[in-house]
Amino acid sequence: MNFWLIQSLNSLALGGVLFTLAAGFSLIFGLMRIANLSHGAYFMFGAYIGLTVLDRGYGFGVAVLAAGIGGGIMGGIVERVVLRRLAGNTLSQVLATLGVAFVIADASLWLWGGDPRPVSPPEFLAGGVQLFGLTFPLYRLGVLVFAILVAVGLWLLMDKTRLGMMIRASVDDRQMAQGIGVPATKLFTLVFCLGTALAGLGGVIAAPILSVYPGLDADMLPLALVVVILGGLGSLAGAFVGSLLIGFIYSFGQVLFPDLAYMILFLPMVVILAVRPRGLFGRIMA
Repeated sequence: MNFWLIQSLNSLALGGVLFTLAAGFSLIFGLMRIANLSHGAYFMFGAYIGLTVLDRGYGFGVAVLAAGIGGGIMGGIVERVVLRRLAGNTLSQVLATLGVAFVIADASLWLWGGDPRPVSPPEFLAGGVQLFGLTFPLYRLGVLVFAILVAVGLWLLMDKTRLGMMIRASVDDRQMAQGIGVPATKLFTLVFCLGTALAGLGGVIAAPILSVYPGLDADMLPLALVVVILGGLGSLAGAFVGSLLIGFIYSFGQVLFPDLAYMILFLPMVVILAVRPRGLFGRIMA
């Protein structure tokens, strides 16, 4: 019984990490129709920025803020300098994001070296908490709470603000939105920056659980892809539900069937997509 409870809590924490990564991916794809294959690289880049800030003696909150800003700035540069020049050529844009992923990965290896680097959680979330007679790391519960706050914040942004209205209109019918005066170019840059900033935040939040190491981007990107495809492309609700679902599948699969972990991960996705080709919460996109 203890095993199932602890593993379930670990799965929820992993789901929270995946949501901060997959939410940005879903936003970018929903608006720009670009499968951003560099998204995992922003996650790793944010983790390394946070590690650097912590090494210089600043607090965890400053590290999270710096990672989000760094990821957003990097995403803005890539969108303005690379992707905008390839507008209308989706395949070239996707290949360009793959190239950006390799550049960020090699630059990170050059700057920070190849050794895995552990990261300590903030002091106020250090230690454990008693749950059902078991001691569970307090930080992992904090990650889940953070993911819920991010989900609520994104919901408020998308459903309760003028910016969110323009984003939703562009997702539903891009040409119509542009026809009524939605500034599509600025909106694309803003959403791409927001998506990569979320990935950067996710990297710092995940660092005390996963540590920081070369290849972190390649490990996390397939999970984000599965989450977004399973939940439905462009759906934040789907990203949240999909993150929790994949968190459970991957965590239990790694422990119970380590040699079949990826088969257990991808098989449910194939089955669900066979029944619902657009994912659990996906909609027909214009």
